Amino acid sequence: MTMYEIITKKKRGIELTTEEINFAVDGFTKGEIPDYKVSAFLMAIYFKGMTPDETAALTAAMVRSGDEVDLSGIPGIKVDKHSTGGVGDKTTLIVCPVVAALGYPVAKMSGRGLGHTGGTLDKLEAIPGFNINLSGDEFMEIVKSTGICISGQSKNLAPADKKLYALRDVTATVDSIPLIAASIMSKKIAAGADSILLDVKTGSGAFMKTLEESRVLAETMTDIGNNLGRKTEAVITDMSTPLGAMIGNTLEIKEVVAILKGFRSDLNKDLVEISLVLAGKMLELAGAGNETKCLKLANEVLESGKAFEVFKKMVKAQGGDVRVIENPDLFESSAFTETIYAPEAGYINEMDSEGIGMAAMLLKAGRETPEDKIVYSSGIELLAKTGQKVEESEPIAVLYSPAKWLIREAKEKFLDSVRIGQQAPIERILVY
Repeated sequence: MTMYEIITKKKRGIELTTEEINFAVDGFTKGEIPDYKVSAFLMAIYFKGMTPDETAALTAAMVRSGDEVDLSGIPGIKVDKHSTGGVGDKTTLIVCPVVAALGYPVAKMSGRGLGHTGGTLDKLEAIPGFNINLSGDEFMEIVKSTGICISGQSKNLAPADKKLYALRDVTATVDSIPLIAASIMSKKIAAGADSILLDVKTGSGAFMKTLEESRVLAETMTDIGNNLGRKTEAVITDMSTPLGAMIGNTLEIKEVVAILKGFRSDLNKDLVEISLVLAGKMLELAGAGNETKCLKLANEVLESGKAFEVFKKMVKAQGGDVRVIENPDLFESSAFTETIYAPEAGYINEMDSEGIGMAAMLLKAGRETPEDKIVYSSGIELLAKTGQKVEESEPIAVLYSPAKWLIREAKEKFLDSVRIGQQAPIERILVY
């Protein structure tokens, strides 16, 4: 077979065989098939799509291109969680300690943030000394000793995905559902978990802006996981408004610590609710019981403080300074702050997640390119959320910045992202 034949077949909308997909992925990964042929292949997929069998075969080929993590040495059912990304989304740092506190091991590999979305690894690295660059043996040992470890991905985990994504990025084929799903699931499958829970975000701050797009992506990814022998489920959750009250790495760690210690408020109730739903679903996948029982277990362990103790153990095991977790006031603070006030009285009808995420990025809390340096103490603290009634000149947010000149543009972006009206908005649906 040749790439010309494979491209022609896909261009005509004919289903490819597993052998043909393997030929394309293996050849490209090894450098035997040039970029221009694979670019044509990706564009054919973009326009003609892929069947569930094709998408599963593509994912499996990407998995086989590199290392696969073997978690068989850890007893019990290992459940992984993946979020498609958002603003203020620190659910992993609440959910995983809850699940581990109930005796179900969590061996998780996470990623960094880019653009308006935050990354779990960036948040963890805001903890002084925290090490996300672990060897396979170190990773396994920490899971066995503490029940939980969150690390960076191995450099050789699904290398075909890295090469394909770089090509998609310059050929306008990033926004193809089969290619997105295969990219995400190849890394999840290679990470070795028995079951996978997918948190698919929907709304302005999500990659998928509409509920229908999010549903198609969720169905495509669950089909892949189940086709490849991993019990996979998805939950579609709201990302029209930032989750919780904090956006930015150190700020989000502080919020996580407060919630793990039992603090709940109107500003973080959305974060707590979604975290409990996700923890309950992970426990279900691990065999802890039915939905009602697992949600109750998750709530009890969060309220008891046991999840906080597990979080501290993980921080210590990965070299982090536990003192800042016990006393968040010890975190390095931002050099400059500015309070933002409501420009008029009324109800906050919208807090556009993407816009607010971009405002945080302008403060150096996120990165525009992979090479950008993050300032961990930067970010935004929300003092009001969507649906809340505010008075004119009432404080609605605080900006944290390493330099005064960064605040002006971030403030404009933030205010452009907030809509105030005279009618109360319809109550948000958090879990679809």
